[in-house]
Amino acid sequence: MSANAEIQHPQQPANKKNKRKGALIFLAVLCILAGTAYLIYWFLVLRHYQETDDAYVAGNQVQVMAQVSGSVNKVWFDNTDYVKKGDILVSLDKTDAEQAFEKAQTALATSVRQTHQLMINGRQYQASINLQKTALEQAEADLKRREPLGASNLIGREELQHARDAVATAKAQLDVAIQQYNANQAAILNSPLGNQPAVKQSAAELRDAWLALQRTEIRSPMNGYVSRRSVQIGSQITSSTALLAVVPAQGLWIDANFKETQLADVRIGQPATVTSDIYGDNFIYHGKVVGLDMGTGSAFSLLPAQNATGNWIKVVQRLPVRIELDPKETEQHPLRIGLSTLVEVDTSNKDGNVLASSFRQTPAYESNALALDLAPVNQMITEIIRTNAGE
Repeated sequence: MSANAEIQHPQQPANKKNKRKGALIFLAVLCILAGTAYLIYWFLVLRHYQETDDAYVAGNQVQVMAQVSGSVNKVWFDNTDYVKKGDILVSLDKTDAEQAFEKAQTALATSVRQTHQLMINGRQYQASINLQKTALEQAEADLKRREPLGASNLIGREELQHARDAVATAKAQLDVAIQQYNANQAAILNSPLGNQPAVKQSAAELRDAWLALQRTEIRSPMNGYVSRRSVQIGSQITSSTALLAVVPAQGLWIDANFKETQLADVRIGQPATVTSDIYGDNFIYHGKVVGLDMGTGSAFSLLPAQNATGNWIKVVQRLPVRIELDPKETEQHPLRIGLSTLVEVDTSNKDGNVLASSFRQTPAYESNALALDLAPVNQMITEIIRTNAGE
């Protein structure tokens, strides 16, 4: 019994050593397989993805400015308020604009009456021409009757000379009447009253005054949220004064600043996923590459680097890549301008262009909220012309 125990006892360390060696071989094989699988996965999948966390939400910031000067008496919205296209944001004092509008109406009425008088004078000058023609015919007839009598010495020479002077005077008066008529016609040129230059100029000034009155109410050009309000009650503003900004919640995009070493395979149209810090991994946005900027951030900075002077150190540059987001996803999970994001672009499909080559057939952005319908003021002008023309 003791001899057998002594023989079996040395075999236990050898068994443990064999087990340890087998485990190490297994782990080595497992690591090799895992590394090989990762290399295959990287070659087939991961190498086609480019990722950056230097990416931020961007969007339109519509700067609202006045179109006329005036004093602010009402501010209808404050920061973070939602506004719709056409809503009144700021109201200016209307007193000066209303006075200018009244003066423009009076000026148009005066211009219509003066021009109408010129047109009436034309008919008066035409009647004067007819009158002078009749007088000339009478003087010529009198002279014709007196000339035979003068040749026969039946009338005196003085009477005959008076008849000749009467004809000359009648001709001169006819010429004066004709020139007066021509001068009047040069002013009106047989145009309708509404098309006379003086009337049209006064009508244009009335439209300007009406537009200035309407623009004392500053409206929002689109739907969005008020931000960066600087206008205050009582402020005297001009057409160059920035009042506030309206930021639309839709139409946001991502400016992803990829390193220049990551851009070799980036093409327009490639799909991208975006993870925002505000929602984290709870929601992933989907979008696509719509364009690559034409310059790096340093090239467009206020003080660009001057690499040709002084000591030079190479720094890897970053180029903004614009990522368009799915509007439905941004509507469900709203973003804010400036938020940080993580962007990953799938570059496996390289059929797209590096630079945009298509032309826009429609405006990128447009709004008719600030356009004014001139129909009311045109109707007013027509009524003023009709009333003051005696029609």
